[in-house]
Parts: sequence; structure tokens; C-alpha cells
Amino acid sequence: MVEAKPEAVRTQGLVKRFGAQVAVAGVDLVVPRGSFAGLVGPNGAGKTTTLSMITGLLRPDAGLVEINGHNVWRDPVKVKSRIGVLPEGLRLFERLSGRELLMYNGELRGIPRAEVEQRAAELLRVMDLVDSQDKLVVDYSTGMRKKIGLAAALLHNPDVLFLDEPFEGVDPVSANTLVDVLQRYTSSGSTVVFSSHVMDLVERLCDWVSVMSRGSVVAQGPLDVIRNGRTLNEAFLDLVGARGTGEEGLSWLGSSSV
Repeated sequence: MVEAKPEAVRTQGLVKRFGAQVAVAGVDLVVPRGSFAGLVGPNGAGKTTTLSMITGLLRPDAGLVEINGHNVWRDPVKVKSRIGVLPEGLRLFERLSGRELLMYNGELRGIPRAEVEQRAAELLRVMDLVDSQDKLVVDYSTGMRKKIGLAAALLHNPDVLFLDEPFEGVDPVSANTLVDVLQRYTSSGSTVVFSSHVMDLVERLCDWVSVMSRGSVVAQGPLDVIRNGRTLNEAFLDLVGARGTGEEGLSWLGSSSV
């Protein structure tokens, strides 16, 4: 019998309401330690809200969140010192250069300056940002912003890295760089949790998948178990009840009135 891995992330009964709207309706999420985990779901499924509550950016209305056994909302300083976050709609200090941004983040984390300089230099090289390190972040492209944001999230060597749509708007070259860095990170035993709409990408990268629909987790487990002999996209459509939509109506579309 294979022994279950310790949990890097666990939520129980996680709930968040915005007025009358229930965005997250009792999410029980589990991510084993050392996993490359994908969180997938349709628009409005509650992925970003769930990740925001897990990482301490948004207080839940109810429920439990633990990262490596520590309660996120009972011991926020300890938890946040051991996680990295690349949120959707990334906001950076745009009047700093890329290198200055990393140095500033290192200072905030209390990392000795000499060590920050070494780590920043290595991250800038791996992210292919050396030639742009003295350029202001406001002048960075989308791909460059994602790469410098990931570098900042990795600077303190976190145990768990949370990424919300990290590849959205990123060119193929930058995306390949991000993938290489993340695979190196998880190969050392650390954990990545990332949300995405791109099933092919999740299928290629992830060994663990959680599927959300209408504010709840409808399936989660090893990738092969979730696929169950199908592609991940086929499994996803079945799980969220999206099969057959759009087949009726729009009979006029593509017809000519001339």
C-alpha cells in the first residue's frame, strides 16, 4: 500500500460571500506536498477567490485553511514567510527597476543583503532578464512582468508557490522559461498550486488536479485518476456539466440573407 503524502495545502468548508452572491460554497481542497497541482474551472467557478483566501489575501466567511499544517489565519506571519504568491492582475512597484524590485523584496523579507544580491542575480539570469534588469518595471512587457513577479515570489525560497493564471498573456518563449523554472522548483520537493484555463498546459505540467464548478470542488486527485482514460479537457467538460451546450439556437449564424 502506497503511503499518502503529507498535505501542503488543506481547506475545509471554505466559504466566501459577496452580498447575496456565494462565490465559494464550502471548498474542501487538498494538495499533497511536492505536487505540481492545477486548479481548474470555468469562469466564475471561484478559483481566484479560493486562492486569495488560502494565501491570506482575503478573509473567508467560514472554514479552515492550513498550509504545511499551519493555520493561515491563526498564524499569518509564519505562513506568509513560507509561501510565494503570483496573483492575477499582478501589481508591482513599477517605478523600480527589475533588479531594484528584487532587492526591495529581499529587504522586506529580512534576507541579508549579500544573499539577496546573489539570489537576485541568479533569478535575473534564469528568467532571461539580465539585459532588462535596470529598466523600469513600468516599461516591461506582460511576459517580462510575469517573469519578474515569479522571481520576486521565489526570492525567499518558499515551501509552497501559488500562481493565479501565470501564463495568461505570456508569449511562448517567456512561458517556456516559466515552465522550466517551476519544474526545477517542484523537483526539489516544493509545491506549486496554479490556476489555469488551458487544459493542455495543466495536463502537461501537473500530477495533481482539482476541478471547481459553481464555488465547489467537484473532483480532485492524481491527474490519471481525474482523466480516467479521457483527455483532461474531456474529463473537465463532463465534470462541470458543459457537454452539449451551444448545440441549439444560433441557426441564423453563418447563413446569408442575400
